[in-house]
Amino acid sequence: NWPCSLHNIYLLSWTVHLVTAIQRKDIFPYGTPNGDFILQNGDDETSKVLALKRPLYFYEAQFNELYVATNGIISAQDLPMEKQYVDDGFPTDFPVIAPFLSDIDTSKGKGAIYYRVTESPTLLNRVAHEVHRGFPDARFTPTHAIIATWENVAAYEEIARDAGQSDRLNTFQAVVAYDENNSYAIFLYPEDGLQFFGTRPKESYNVEIELPARVGFSRGEVAFLIFSRVEGPYYSVTNNEQSLKNLYQVGNTGVPGVWLFHIGSRYSFQNVVPASTGGALATPPPRGLETYESTTAEYPEAEYTAPFEEEEELEEGDYSPITDPDFHSPAIPEFHVNSHPDLIPYLLSKGRFPSQRDKSMQDPERQTRSLCPHWLSKSLIRYSTETKRTCAVFQQQCSQNAYCTDYPAGFCCHCRTGFYGNGWQCLPDGAPHRVNGKVSGTVIVGSTPVYLNSVDLHAYIVVSDGRAYTAISEVPENVGWALMPVAPIGEIFGWLFAMELPSGQAGFKITGAEFTRHAEVTFYPGNQKLTIVQTAQGLNSDNYMTVDTRLHGNVPFIAAGSTVQVEPYKDTYQYYPSVVTSASVREFTVVSAERGSETFTFQLRQNITYRDCHHGPRTGPETLQLTTERVFVMYVRDENILRYAITNKISSVGEETSEPVLVNPCYAGTHDCDTTAQCLPGEGQQYLCQCATGYRGDGRNCYDVDECVEGLSQCGPHTQCVNLPGTHSCHCQCCTFGQMFYTIACCALDIDECRSQPCHPQATCTNTLGSFQCQCQPTFQGDGFQCFPSDGETQCEQHRDSLKGGFSPRGPRPVPGGFVPQCDEQGQYRALQCHGSTGHCWCVDSRGQERAGTRTPPSAPPTNCEKTDHRERPKTDCEHHRDSVQTTSPEGYPIVGAFVPQCDEHGQYRDLQCHGSTGHCWCVDNRGQERAGTRKAPGAGQPNCNEPGENSFITCLKQHLSNSVQTTSPEGYPIVGAFVPQCDEHGQYRDLQCHGSTGHCWCVDNRGQERAGTRKAPGAGQPNCNEPEVLPPTQRPDTVCERWRASLVDHYGGKPEPQHYLPQCDREGQFNPVQCYGDSSYCWCVDRDGREVAGTRSHDVVKPACIPTVAPPTMHPLPRPDMTPPPSGTFLLYAQGQQIGALPLKGTHMDLERSSTLLALHGSIVVGIDYDCREGKVYWTDLAGRTINRAKMEPGAEPETLINTGLTSPEGLAVDVQRRAMFWVDSTPDKIERANLDGSGRKTIFDTDLVNPRAIIVDSSTGTLYWTDWNREAPKIESSSVDGHNRKVLVKDGIGLPNALTFDTVMRHVCWADAGTKRLECIASDGTGRRVIHSNLNYPFSMVFYSNHFYFTDWRRDGVIALNRDNSQFTDEYIPDQRSHLYGVTVICRPCPSGGLSWDLQ
Repeated sequence: NWPCSLHNIYLLSWTVHLVTAIQRKDIFPYGTPNGDFILQNGDDETSKVLALKRPLYFYEAQFNELYVATNGIISAQDLPMEKQYVDDGFPTDFPVIAPFLSDIDTSKGKGAIYYRVTESPTLLNRVAHEVHRGFPDARFTPTHAIIATWENVAAYEEIARDAGQSDRLNTFQAVVAYDENNSYAIFLYPEDGLQFFGTRPKESYNVEIELPARVGFSRGEVAFLIFSRVEGPYYSVTNNEQSLKNLYQVGNTGVPGVWLFHIGSRYSFQNVVPASTGGALATPPPRGLETYESTTAEYPEAEYTAPFEEEEELEEGDYSPITDPDFHSPAIPEFHVNSHPDLIPYLLSKGRFPSQRDKSMQDPERQTRSLCPHWLSKSLIRYSTETKRTCAVFQQQCSQNAYCTDYPAGFCCHCRTGFYGNGWQCLPDGAPHRVNGKVSGTVIVGSTPVYLNSVDLHAYIVVSDGRAYTAISEVPENVGWALMPVAPIGEIFGWLFAMELPSGQAGFKITGAEFTRHAEVTFYPGNQKLTIVQTAQGLNSDNYMTVDTRLHGNVPFIAAGSTVQVEPYKDTYQYYPSVVTSASVREFTVVSAERGSETFTFQLRQNITYRDCHHGPRTGPETLQLTTERVFVMYVRDENILRYAITNKISSVGEETSEPVLVNPCYAGTHDCDTTAQCLPGEGQQYLCQCATGYRGDGRNCYDVDECVEGLSQCGPHTQCVNLPGTHSCHCQCCTFGQMFYTIACCALDIDECRSQPCHPQATCTNTLGSFQCQCQPTFQGDGFQCFPSDGETQCEQHRDSLKGGFSPRGPRPVPGGFVPQCDEQGQYRALQCHGSTGHCWCVDSRGQERAGTRTPPSAPPTNCEKTDHRERPKTDCEHHRDSVQTTSPEGYPIVGAFVPQCDEHGQYRDLQCHGSTGHCWCVDNRGQERAGTRKAPGAGQPNCNEPGENSFITCLKQHLSNSVQTTSPEGYPIVGAFVPQCDEHGQYRDLQCHGSTGHCWCVDNRGQERAGTRKAPGAGQPNCNEPEVLPPTQRPDTVCERWRASLVDHYGGKPEPQHYLPQCDREGQFNPVQCYGDSSYCWCVDRDGREVAGTRSHDVVKPACIPTVAPPTMHPLPRPDMTPPPSGTFLLYAQGQQIGALPLKGTHMDLERSSTLLALHGSIVVGIDYDCREGKVYWTDLAGRTINRAKMEPGAEPETLINTGLTSPEGLAVDVQRRAMFWVDSTPDKIERANLDGSGRKTIFDTDLVNPRAIIVDSSTGTLYWTDWNREAPKIESSSVDGHNRKVLVKDGIGLPNALTFDTVMRHVCWADAGTKRLECIASDGTGRRVIHSNLNYPFSMVFYSNHFYFTDWRRDGVIALNRDNSQFTDEYIPDQRSHLYGVTVICRPCPSGGLSWDLQ
């Protein structure tokens, strides 16, 4: 087929690079201005030792020093005399890096030799570019480089022969760069740099002979057995004069004159490996012309365009998928015809051509086509506008949210303003994104293979913050634990949608939604390897990405119940046409009960190949840095779900965002924009929230715009518009006329919708003219868009069971608050569906989709869904708003905190709107916009939305007189005291309003709402309503988390130090999922109320993997904060965040069955607790409210606040029954205070020499106080009298975190439980007789002593534990049904024990 042959030659000719050799100006900077040393002139000189800050790996060995020698070499040891090596070939006896080993002489000013060790980021970044270009799969981030430059040096010439100084001078350079694991060498030979290629031996005895220079590497002699040494490995680049001349004519990096080699590694290393990006090695190929074909399709040519070469013009859609996922280096370097155009005639005569397999698009049809296109028969070699791809013909390949631009060589697609992507796929700016897919493959855990058979993967990405949540379901337990460190599975989504700093660019803008990612994870020290292949197949019909993942290989075994922490990291991504590469080393820590804490590493190498458009101007980055600030991993055993959560930012390399300067909230992620909004940074701390493209709102609350209903779509007259989140799609309609089919204009260019995979993964897609069909595969049933296993269950039943948790190993477990559909006896959706929690009802069609206009509230009768003449009206704005709110996670669970507007039976906004999670309520107008001044916080009642919202005579007069204000009795008599507003002649509210009965006056706005701060009492005059109105802030009230945090920040003077504790709150003011004490490793997960999640606390080891829960708590009315005392007898009281619990005692055993809640205190964090047995009152400190309170132990008694000012972090509390006083510690201002039991007589006892006081107790019989100071640097236990005298240190040695403190009334000992040393110890009040009661506690917090037993709350167990003092044995344990941290604990005995002792604390 000679036309095709000619065509292939033509294609080859178009790929020829117009590349010249490297110029002198383009080698690495050198000379004294760059900090170089100059080697002493001479014939055989060696530099002073270059001491390396880090060891360098040369071959497999480490070296800490280098030497530069006159004769064109760098050595890792001091050199012998030149006659021992300069005239000999390889190998040498000592380690040698030889860019040009020959007898060089710099005497008499014949050139100079420069050298230095550098850590310049600019230079190291250039080295990294070169290495990644030559070794795309390398993970290499150099930390140091050695640069040696031989400039205009001459060959040695004997004096007897010198008839004049030779003008043949050589210039060349060697760069050796390394990091902690690998070393690379770059040899550079500029175009005119080599003018001699050998030297005469000094002892040639008048024989005319010239020895060629040697280029390469030699390990030198190595030890063998005990007393022997043998030749080590070596590598020669040249072997004759011609190969020396090729040094500046060819190259192995794609740039003539530039040679790159991998020369050492801390891991196994046999010999030097040359780069294989382009050029030819001087060694002849062993198999003739067969080596001219590419041996791998892993990487396309990756040109480093500056400063060496020009860009290559490629065909539209050039896309080189990686076909070798195992990352094996090719045995033969890849050969490129562009380096040898003279071979084209020879190849043609032999019928040999380089493979074109890398040039096919990722189009199933193109992959099967001949390399000879149909148009070549008409125009064999001529290139014309008729043959190039243009927008006029191929515009439909662009996204509907993109525009097409013609360039001289072809067309490119570009996303329109408001969208981002690569032009083929475009997404709305700022909108959250979801990813669906399957995970398959075989993973060997230890020696056990585990098969993953198409389990579901779902990811949810908050694009505005760079947060990516990934969940993989139905993961077998044995592999679930082992895959926890493999966060790179979800890392791809973090890179695609990373938060962009000013110089960054998220990956999706480069790859779009079609790419292939190959990653190899190598675990150390076990050398297990896991290959990850992820294929993105475009956007589905919901505009979400579909990514399939295949895993293959080995992973280390991780014991069940272990926790894994992956440290934050930074990764450098290298960008080339059609491929992105990166390599890095990560550290992770595994904590298990069996082995404790262990730290491991893994090496990640990855490349991402994608379809690139080469025709337009190239503006993309060359190198970017991905900063991963948080990595949370977790395997949920009960649900068999593997979760990853990461937070990413992308920027230029080296750009730091963590400096102690104020960072704009958009970049810091502290803004309060909606998840479907963009944060637009302004000056300083200012920013603007702007709803994402396709969404509408004020930026803090956004909802989807239905472009189809509002006429905003780009669809033509014969298309069907389908609304999608943030956008829409247009589907061509093919029409019928009689018995003949015809296709209207919009379908003239049929689009293969099946390429975007709109059908269910278990369905077959069939493209038809202007449309497509989806049909479920055998053994599955459904409509093709949703397919379910045909195991007897219908779509409705599958839907119902999946939401109930029917696939869980424990059987059905409905999600609290979740909607579960109702199916009839045939398994079909019932026409009427009702939400069991909210009470709303609506009608659905046969697919379970809600019929617009049929929803009714709980108080209204449901719609008659059986009416066949029911006309479905279009959805209203309120219904669109309500239905567009993303209320479910990728797993289908409700999202906590999402506000869903309430619509009436006509689809209009209800006047009163309430947030189900926060409890706030407010009034809205007919557009759903909040009416200023109407918002009320939880517990403040509901606003009266019948008050005016518009300016009109009716609003002012009729509504107030007739609707709002009752001015007459039923008998018609005036009601005394009723306020009647005053209206002007136009029916508007007068600015000044006065109450005729009370005499108060105030100013109002145009809606009749009182202006804050304007009310004046009778006799105080009238306010001036002409003054400008000072609008009150509309921000929400501070949450518990924010109040707590603000108080601590204030105490620290606005500058908390790393060791200080600050609650971490999110932008809604809620507790972050992970909480840590300062910069320590004392971290734990919390729920939305700040209560710790059981089993997540880490202790000086590893941060827990906290992922926000997606299941909201069941909403119940808040319990009344009144007393429900337990029966008479002895019992324990314990503080558990928002409640105080009671636990009766039978002797010394805890009566678990009779445990109850004493007080429910919503919004509180109860820490310290004690009891006044004389008056029967319980006292406590509230950390959230910053108050001290009490309540009488009687049914219905309500709490009484005693102190609510001047408190920041009130913790430990003790009641002195005899002196009728109470004592407490405040751990933020670091002081101890006292007051009478009614809150009077408050005074400070100690406010010096305290760092973090925690627990306090009082011995009423002696009037002695004891307290602990939780100072990490110098913890201690002190004592004093109750009036502050006789202060002394009781214990200061051998303690760590003395949390709990109590008094043994029998032994008269002070006892403490230490969360640091894990010991429970006691000591006499005079400091003698110290003894250890128990030495293996978990994490005690508070403790009380009663009847030879210690009862303490434990944060590891989240319970109360009993310990026998006499035998040191645990005797009992109580774990509340609701798991969260327990704080203070005390004991209640009635009547008072002798001496009136109170037991405690916290």
